[in-house]
Amino acid sequence: MGSQEVVAGLPQVVSRVASGDKEAFATLYDAVAAPVFGLVLRVVRDAAQSEEVAQDVMVEVWRTAARFSPERGSVMTWVMTMAHRRAVDRVRAERAAAERERRDARRALMPAYDEVGEEVAARLESEEVRRCLQSLTEVQRQAVALAYYAGYTHRELAASLSAPLGTVKTRLRDGLLRLRDCMGVRA
Repeated sequence: MGSQEVVAGLPQVVSRVASGDKEAFATLYDAVAAPVFGLVLRVVRDAAQSEEVAQDVMVEVWRTAARFSPERGSVMTWVMTMAHRRAVDRVRAERAAAERERRDARRALMPAYDEVGEEVAARLESEEVRRCLQSLTEVQRQAVALAYYAGYTHRELAASLSAPLGTVKTRLRDGLLRLRDCMGVRA
């Protein structure tokens, strides 16, 4: 059977494919696979992706053969329209994915607004704490620094400062009250 005869008989072949005839699908595949791949390759411009798209088109032809209508056009037009649409969809999807990756890369390089704001607030608060610590008496500053920056317990503070436990607690309490007032925190 010549190629003209095969093309002329494709509507009947598609009809047999629609009823699940695998041999008819093999005949249809032989007639359209090369032109489908060629069209897809011209659009996609990547051989590996073109093979995937062409395979997807042939699977779609198998699944939708019952929808083919000879009144609306030839089998080749129907198949090539599917191939072109799938190829364009793949190109669009690849471009969208590349754009998403570029956007994500730009976002990763830029610190989030909240991170910057939080860091500024933390620095300002830290400067205010340092300023307010300077307003404490030396013994209060020692007690607060050892308790909150070095993590000393009340007993460890008393031993380190060679002072009675009650005295250390009073210094710590008084220092914290002065810090609160200096920083404008209302209880």
